[in-house]
Amino acid sequence: MGPPLHGGKRVFRGHRARGYALPMSPRKTLLIVYHSMTDGTRQMADAARAGACSDKDGAVQVRLLHAAQAGAADVLGADGFIFATPENLAAISGQLKDFFDRSYYAVLDHVNGRPYACLVCAGSDGHNAARQMERIATGWRLRAIAEPLIVCTHAQTPEAILARKSICSDELERCRSLGEAMAQGLALGVF
Repeated sequence: MGPPLHGGKRVFRGHRARGYALPMSPRKTLLIVYHSMTDGTRQMADAARAGACSDKDGAVQVRLLHAAQAGAADVLGADGFIFATPENLAAISGQLKDFFDRSYYAVLDHVNGRPYACLVCAGSDGHNAARQMERIATGWRLRAIAEPLIVCTHAQTPEAILARKSICSDELERCRSLGEAMAQGLALGVF
């Protein structure tokens, strides 16, 4: 149990901090919104969540929501974002685009400057989805904190495209590291 609260501040008692009240740092929220049809993007989002949750201090609350379940209230309640999408026909998924469309007017000018990162699960390239994500984030007035993290599954045949994906551990580690870095940056007030 931490020091006692006094007027919204933790009061530290002891020979070094006697009588000083230090302000509590408010808990930050990281929102991860994803869509996945073949499980690859979900694995990437789960790995980012695991990395973000590795903070043992609990300074950052991590919320992982499917794009169909996320909305403007979730965005407004978050301090930072990770958006995860498959690349479908050289674009972000329709459900993630729907999330952005449903939330746009309610969040416009209320999330300016908040940090974001994106994850893209692609069969061959992923760069067009990443560019589309960047354009949407610019419209929302968000600030990128990392280059888009693109994982290429090399799925090119109809069977491979529709098959359940299994993202390799090295790629999942990259996603985990991005989630961890985002949470640490939020906790420290860097972003």
